[in-house]
Amino acid sequence: MKQLTTGQFYGQTNQKLEIGGIILTDTEYTHDWVDWHYHENAYFTFILQGNVLEGNKKEIYNCTSGDLLFHNWQEPHYNRKPKGYTRGFQIEVRPEWIRQSGIALDQVQGSLKLQDPELKLLFFSLFRETKMDDATTALAIETLLLKTFTTLHESHQTDRKNKPLWLGQLREILHDSYPENLLLQELSLNLGIHPVHLSRDFSKYFHCNLGDYIRKLKIEKSLVLLSQKQFSLQDITYACSFSDQSHFTRSFRIMMGTTPSDYRKLYSK
Repeated sequence: MKQLTTGQFYGQTNQKLEIGGIILTDTEYTHDWVDWHYHENAYFTFILQGNVLEGNKKEIYNCTSGDLLFHNWQEPHYNRKPKGYTRGFQIEVRPEWIRQSGIALDQVQGSLKLQDPELKLLFFSLFRETKMDDATTALAIETLLLKTFTTLHESHQTDRKNKPLWLGQLREILHDSYPENLLLQELSLNLGIHPVHLSRDFSKYFHCNLGDYIRKLKIEKSLVLLSQKQFSLQDITYACSFSDQSHFTRSFRIMMGTTPSDYRKLYSK
């Protein structure tokens, strides 16, 4: 089985940055099939555009734009790419950077598909930083990556808890529709729990309040759609349940620090 060394991925490298023990790679996937292999370092793969199938010893992940995977070091996997353009953003971390940062990576084993919208928004921000590439890029990337690992650790700890049945039902409702006008009373009725109980326990499992979680999901979806040229800003506005384009732009700027149109330009860099 082949081992890929630091910064090595199957495909065409569009950009590679190395900041201390952090290696960031923007890669166009060009191989229809990649046999079993593993990587020298622990790393994240964030699908920017297109589709790819990834399999490991336990699961097979069908990944599309906006999907995020984490692989601990030397975790074997394979890839299959359907026809069409696929682009991924990878971040590797050397063992010495992990040790110096005090990250308990040994608690997060194997290959994982990460669903937390906070993690995905952090990766959209990390991607943006690589395209800005100015005097503060290195500091911003390291800060964002440390926050990523903190969030990953919190999500992993939450996943290990004995979670109530309604939690999975709630996640499904929110991720399927993130309804703008759904009232707490109505949501509680659907789940069969008291509104106070839902409001109190939501932050325990999702690390933010219900309203903020829905806002993150909406911005996350808009970022995925911005990578697809066939969607206009007006299309995205209504697909993500914003009342109008100015509301979309304002909400996007607050969460991402830039406008949707300016972020869209990053995909051509």
